[in-house]
Amino acid sequence: MAISRKEEARALSADEKELVEKSHHPVVQELSDADLSGLVKLLRERRDKAQAEAHRRRREIRGKGAPKGAAISKADGGSQVKLAVLAMAMRRLNGEAERRRQLAAHVSLVGNARKALAMKQNAPADGPAHNSRTAHKGMRAVANERAPKLVRPAELGRQRKAGKVAQAKRDAR
Repeated sequence: MAISRKEEARALSADEKELVEKSHHPVVQELSDADLSGLVKLLRERRDKAQAEAHRRRREIRGKGAPKGAAISKADGGSQVKLAVLAMAMRRLNGEAERRRQLAAHVSLVGNARKALAMKQNAPADGPAHNSRTAHKGMRAVANERAPKLVRPAELGRQRKAGKVAQAKRDAR
């Protein structure tokens, strides 16, 4: 479910609100890579802190944890909304970081392909058209290292079956 910016502002403190605002669309694309990684780190810390707080409050409400203040928490709706807002901001920032990583990989791939094409076009026409590190003698038979079996397979099967029959006779006594 989408959370409006008004609800985001209500759930966050002033400094958290500034961090989350930087994760929205037009602003996040203008950030440098260093600023983006710093923002991811700060927002991850805030999200983890909100997650721990929400978990603590849920334990208090269920009666499993000791209350932090004088009285037990009655509801944790605000901490849940805050956690959801920070988690969505982290998702947006992670998506932007992944988009930038894929873009850099694509640019690198295109650059490598152009370099390979230039090398191929500048190669001498009379040079070797193959990899010079191969043996150039084709496939050769590899000698079998196992000793040849002197007993026919049928004879082995006959002896195995005879042993089974003899054992069955002894067991039946």
